[in-house]
Amino acid sequence: MNFESISRKFRQLGARVKFRPLLSKRWVNLAGKVQIDIARDQRGEFFDVRLAGDADLLVLDVQPSDRHLLLMSREPAPRRGMPDLKDKFLCGHDERHWFVAGVPESTPVSSVVTAKEALKPRLIRDLEAGLRGKLKNRQGRKTETFLRQGEWFFIPAPAIVFPDHHVLRDEPLRRGRGKPHHCQFLYRLGGTAVYFNHQFPNGLTEAERATLFATNPAAVRWQWRSMRRDPQVFVRGQVRHADHATITLDLWHRVLLNSEAESRAQASVAFLD
Repeated sequence: MNFESISRKFRQLGARVKFRPLLSKRWVNLAGKVQIDIARDQRGEFFDVRLAGDADLLVLDVQPSDRHLLLMSREPAPRRGMPDLKDKFLCGHDERHWFVAGVPESTPVSSVVTAKEALKPRLIRDLEAGLRGKLKNRQGRKTETFLRQGEWFFIPAPAIVFPDHHVLRDEPLRRGRGKPHHCQFLYRLGGTAVYFNHQFPNGLTEAERATLFATNPAAVRWQWRSMRRDPQVFVRGQVRHADHATITLDLWHRVLLNSEAESRAQASVAFLD
């Protein structure tokens, strides 16, 4: 593996990359032999790539004007007769910061453009099916089909009306431990009731929380909040995030998360905005 060649391609984006050994104790909860994060030093942000054993990296595509590249990691198969493990990562710059996202394996990807398509929610790809023109023209932060802020997509829903007393104010959109996007008005429809706090940011169902209370009675006193997992979410008004420009939605929009959580590669990504 030619580290200087890979570094040179990152420099084409105006980015820095550092390669370091992957320490199993530090990253015990992460899968695979590659770990990618966005770190910061006295010179600013850089791509922090950690490798273990016989992992290999290859840059498949570089788009300097778009400040994105597609990186592939390859690991030998865990057992003889099985194919090598190949994971793909979209690395780039979005508004104010560098980011990295695992690309789902379910869609053939060989370029930055096809990686961006694979990261779109399936509903958006279905809505765009049959549209004419180049794919890259449908990948901005604002198109005829959607608006995007970071990993969240917003699809206009002009026919939707919700009763005011059920609408939540200044409500967060949250992905795990990442910094939330704050929505001026939000409505959740359906989904499963879950309870979350600092110790359980992804939430526990009622049954899971009851099991926790039975094994750890002190957990009853923790500060719990209730939310709904996997509901249909609609937002209106301003959506704010420290790393992104505020967007203003004059009518209700359905909210969808990008598809990076569907990828095996995402287990190797430490970055959360």
